[in-house]
This record gives sequence, C-alpha cells and structure tokens, in this order.
Amino acid sequence: MPNAAEQPSTRGALARVSPSEAGIASRAVAALLEDARTRQLDLHDLLIYHRGAVGLELYKWPYRAAQPRIMHSVAKSFTSVAIGLALEEGALHLDDKVISFFPSQLPANVDDKLAAMTVEDLLTMRTGQAAETSGARWRGLKTSWTAEFFKIPLVHSPGAAYVYTSAASYMLSAILTRATGKTLHDYLRPRLFEPLGIEGEQWDVAPDGINPGGNGLTCKPEDLLKFGVLHLHGGVWEGRRILPAEWIAVATRHRGDDGYGYHWFTGAQGAFFAMGLFGQLIAVFPRFDAVIVMNNAIQHTEACSKILIPMLERHLTALFPESTVDGTGRDEALSASVAELATPEPLTSNAIPLPEMLGTRRYRLSANPLRLHELSVEVTEDACVLHLRNERGAYAIRSGIGCWIEGETRLPGARLHHGYDMEGTPVIAGARWTSDNTMEMNWIFIASVFRDRAVLRFEGDRVTFSRSTNVNSGSRAWPILEGMLAT
Repeated sequence: MPNAAEQPSTRGALARVSPSEAGIASRAVAALLEDARTRQLDLHDLLIYHRGAVGLELYKWPYRAAQPRIMHSVAKSFTSVAIGLALEEGALHLDDKVISFFPSQLPANVDDKLAAMTVEDLLTMRTGQAAETSGARWRGLKTSWTAEFFKIPLVHSPGAAYVYTSAASYMLSAILTRATGKTLHDYLRPRLFEPLGIEGEQWDVAPDGINPGGNGLTCKPEDLLKFGVLHLHGGVWEGRRILPAEWIAVATRHRGDDGYGYHWFTGAQGAFFAMGLFGQLIAVFPRFDAVIVMNNAIQHTEACSKILIPMLERHLTALFPESTVDGTGRDEALSASVAELATPEPLTSNAIPLPEMLGTRRYRLSANPLRLHELSVEVTEDACVLHLRNERGAYAIRSGIGCWIEGETRLPGARLHHGYDMEGTPVIAGARWTSDNTMEMNWIFIASVFRDRAVLRFEGDRVTFSRSTNVNSGSRAWPILEGMLAT
C-alpha cells in the first residue's frame, strides 16, 4: 500500500478520474454489475476507490450522490473510531468496567458477570448476553435504553462468547457520553467529520440523550467512502493524522473464529468491512489499495457476509489488474450498465379507470390492529393523494399517475421499516391503474432502503387497502384494511 502522505491532496473531497485512470478494469465492473443483476440484487449505488482516486461512482435511479441515507450497522464502525480516539485522549480505558459509568442506573442486584463486563467486551460483542438486541426493538422504547441494557440476562462470562448485538454499541455510545460529556456525534464532529469534509450528517438520539451507536447515522455514500479511505491510509487524511494507526490495526484484527474485531468484520488477506443490514457495505482491501462502498436492498439477514463480500471477492483480481489498464475504448464497456441503472422505471397503466374512480371519496375503516379509522382519496387523471387518519392525526402522500413525483410524507410505517418512522424524509411516489377499479402505488423512500407497494381496490361503496415493503427485519406487510364509503 502506498504511503498515505504520497496521496494527492483532495482538500476534503476525493479526486475523481475515469475507471482506466484509476487502474480499474471497466469490463470487470460491467461483469460485476451483471453478476448483481443476474442474482436480482437491488443495487442502489456502487463507489470504487483505487490508487488515490474514485474511479467509479454509479447510482441507480432515483438514488443520487447528494442524498444522505440512513445507515444501519455500518454506524458501528464509526462508534469504534470514537472509542479509539477517547482511549488516545485518556477519557476511558479498555478494561474499564461498564457498571462504573452508571452508578445510579444499576439494578438492585449486580451479579458477578455484569460486574466483570468491560469496555473491550462491548467492542468485541462478548457481553455475555445470549441473543441479539436489534435496533428496531430499541427504537420502539420510550424509556432509558441504558436501564434496559442492564435488564438483559447474562448467560456467559463476559469476554467468552461472541453474540452480535446493537445493545453493545449503544452502551459504548453511552459510556463515551459519560466519559467526555459529549454525545457520540458531537464528539466525532470536530475529530472525524469536519476533517474529512463530511457535512449534513445526522445521528438519531435515544430517549436518554444518547446516540444509538449501532445505527441511526444518516450520511451520504461518499462519506462512507471517505471513512473507508481514511482507514485504508492508516488514519491519515491529506497529510494529517486523524486516527491512531495502532488503533486501526487493533480494531480491524479478528479475535476469534467469528472474524470480529472492534466493531469491524475482518476477512482474508487483511481485508476488513463495515456492514449494515440489507446490504450496506464499506469494504477495505489493503492488498489492492482499494475501497468499495455499496448500498443495496437485499432481504437477507447476512446480505453482506453471505452475498456481497463473496461476490466482490470473485471479481477483485479482474477489477484491479496488476498491469496498466488500457483506457482506449475500455470505459465504454460500462455504458450499457450505467444507462440501465440511471433510467427511471416506466410507470404505465394497464387499464382506463371507471369514470366514478375520479374525484374525492372518504371511507370509514373497519377496526384494525393499526388503529387507523379513516381513509380518503383524491384522484385526478394525473395524480392521487391518499389520506389516512388515526387518533394522532391525518397523514397524506401524493403519487403521480403515470409519472413519478418527489415529495415528503409523515405516513406511519415504522413496523414495515425496521422501526424507523421515516417522518419528513423524501419519497418518490408513482401510481398506475392495474384494472378499471384498482390502483397500485409505489413509494420509494430514497433516504433509506425501503420501497413500499400499496394497492387500492374500489368495489361499489367499499374499498380495500394493502401495503407491503421490499425488505424488513420483521413483517413486510400491513394487515389488509377494509372500509365503507362515508355519507
């Protein structure tokens, strides 16, 4: 790997060159994209850094470079950096006991296992807990997550058994806040985000004022790439040391058969990875002097480790050939794949709606587990506005008919979206008539991995409404709602 000091100055932005100029074989990229297409992977973006520059940056419609996206467990590796910096500054130590930071929030009886748990046990996911605590579960809690952590039974001695859990990442964030007086986000802003030129990032806050640590970070795909490049270069950015090289070496080294480091996954020949649910990935390959970032929507609990990383490893040697890449006519090999990714999806109706389908109608909904009691629609020839109402208020979303419309919505849907409300986030919405009395709506939440399909079917004075999503950690569909026309 070249010395980081020899890398060209980017003044906060990564340099862009053509694939061939970056030593990336375009035909190999095309083969990788074809591999993903054949496997029916929903690839949203792909960024490849090699030999000091970004040689590839692709976005599937309607995703785009400037749109910040909600990160899942990729955030854990950012938390690792915060702990490494706090250790260097002397704010805490790896062998500090977890309970020492929370004397007023401990259970009445602190057993020997809980008393023995250390900061390092949290970093290595060896807390002693028996099962994972998902971020989706914690997002539904309105009380202290710290207190909730201490209620989780310990069945192993801390440090003994690897059990991946977002609860450990949350506690690292809580400990950092206790040790420094700053939230994880506020602590990292001047130490990491600002030096890397990362702007507009956000991090969710739990009920007790703590950033979750294991998820909830919102940032752009390029920000993930910068983070990976910083680690590829041993913690140096534009000639300035941002992270201790020793910490990166320790954090990205596995400590057992599980292949887990300090909130980083490790691979063959020195590779290491930040992984997020549904296929969010930062892959660092020091052997090839390369970083690859991908965002996908894949319904698999181990999308990165079981699907994406093996796929990338099959293409690595072809992507980064040892000999100089001849750019003459080579980069054009990508043109068809790029054009396909960037093309908006067609949105064509299969039928002409009945005349009575146009206009405004209001329906009273039958009792349902979602506690929604009213549905109304405003339908014109080119748009549909859907309204849903519960005891908390009214929610609306506007979809173009035969075209896509970008807007925002407060439509509830956390149970379909891994616990995220998605309130106020941008949505690309389009609709089409599938029969003369049935409308299909597609809602693409471009700040996330989620895409919902909703169907309205009108029969006389009655309506049925269904809603499902592409990926989720739990149920992927609402119960079907039924309603009667209100007079």
